[in-house]
Amino acid sequence: MQLSNSEEQLMQHLWKLEKGFMKDLLECYPEPKPATTTIATLLKRMADKKFVGYNEIGNSREYYPLVEKSDYFSKHVNGLIKNFFNNSASQFASFFTKETNLTQKELEELQKIIDKEIQKKKK
Repeated sequence: MQLSNSEEQLMQHLWKLEKGFMKDLLECYPEPKPATTTIATLLKRMADKKFVGYNEIGNSREYYPLVEKSDYFSKHVNGLIKNFFNNSASQFASFFTKETNLTQKELEELQKIIDKEIQKKKK
């Protein structure tokens, strides 16, 4: 299951906070802030999708993510690779390195990450 853009934006705030009440989540938004009812609707949909859980404390709910940020984005990247790059990670990497205007320093950092992963696979 996938989140809408609005839900994903709210989820980003919740991942950053780790847990929070409605007022905490609203404070994360820049002006003009969304309506409380909008956030409540998004949270309900996200809870129905099993992305968000909550603890009832008095009359309030403290929300927390049920899905790790890295797991969510890993699925997205893998879907992107499958759907747009013929399930080829090397095609994706080629596109990413050529089309994103990375600096030499960023490319060198990527190379270090790749070299490190290659060493792990050899063990």
